[in-house]
Amino acid sequence: MKCIDQYRNPDLIVGLKEGIAHLAEKMARKITIMEICGTHTQAIGRWGLRRLLPENVQLVSGPGCPVCVTSSADVDRALYLASLDRVIFTTFGDMLRVPGSEGRSLQVLRAEGADIRVVFSPVDALRIALDNPKREVIFLGIGFETTAPVVASTVIKAKEKEIKNFSVFSVHKTIPKAIEALLDDTALSIDGFICPGHVSVITGVMAYEAIPKAKRAAVITGFEPLDILEGIWMILKQISSARFEVAVQYERAVRKTGNPKARRLMEEVFAPGHAEWRGLGVIEGSGLYLNDLYMEFDAMKRFSMPLVEAVDPPGCLCGEVLKGKVTPHQCPLFAEICQPQHPVGPCMVSGEGTCAAYFKYEREDCFS
Repeated sequence: MKCIDQYRNPDLIVGLKEGIAHLAEKMARKITIMEICGTHTQAIGRWGLRRLLPENVQLVSGPGCPVCVTSSADVDRALYLASLDRVIFTTFGDMLRVPGSEGRSLQVLRAEGADIRVVFSPVDALRIALDNPKREVIFLGIGFETTAPVVASTVIKAKEKEIKNFSVFSVHKTIPKAIEALLDDTALSIDGFICPGHVSVITGVMAYEAIPKAKRAAVITGFEPLDILEGIWMILKQISSARFEVAVQYERAVRKTGNPKARRLMEEVFAPGHAEWRGLGVIEGSGLYLNDLYMEFDAMKRFSMPLVEAVDPPGCLCGEVLKGKVTPHQCPLFAEICQPQHPVGPCMVSGEGTCAAYFKYEREDCFS
């Protein structure tokens, strides 16, 4: 625990709290900082960091949960594929309970008899395909730059081994394009970004160049309380000096160049394309789809798909939460109709979801 404890040192936390307050006191306006990672959202709630900040420094959550930003239409497509005869549908566990446009989920479909299996990696799905040569095995590829390289390497392996009954339904998305969409939204006023640590291990700092170009602050931070508080302090320093850059607080894990090998894997297998994000709409070039060389493993090409339109649950403000326009407390369904046991929207389903984090750690704010 010695290594972890140094990032939770109470004396250092107090020092950073005072440093943040000193910088904020010099700013005669509200400063809004958005974290772009569900793990950061969970950590902020777990450690009560919002309560440590001055009144004029506000933290809002962005589209950093891959499950949450998956559109209702893509959930409906997954439900359709999972319902097909002779199909074994494989997925990460978080997607099981995400409702589609009619309130049904993969978990409901599994209870009705569909062969839907939770896996820990796409390699597990490939093994299932090898063990079931007479069945079609579909893997739901979801996540950002953190999971896409592993999926890419699995597809390469499937091609090398000539495995014919394996395919991927890719709803992978890339974070930098989403940040650019947030910067272009004139209805938002974000002064700085806490950039995602895990994604940045792959992308490096170059992926976020649009942020300082837009005269906004950016810091890549780790996930311990001292990491996040230091990141906030670094953001305020940039704002106070009007010198904007992509700084790296999380130096123990993130290199400025990222992981070129992982990016090469993604580039070999995937091609960018339009993708629909819950809350953000269609973002050009933000989706990752299997390219022509690996098209045979694309579930969307292998199976005929009906026309599907996204229909979000009535009353659910998950899309607005993902843009930082509202907090979960402002959603009329939060903690009443929508709870982790009976989620209405994906922000309450995923362990990285903003609503789930607020429900677990910050519910008292809702009833104060």
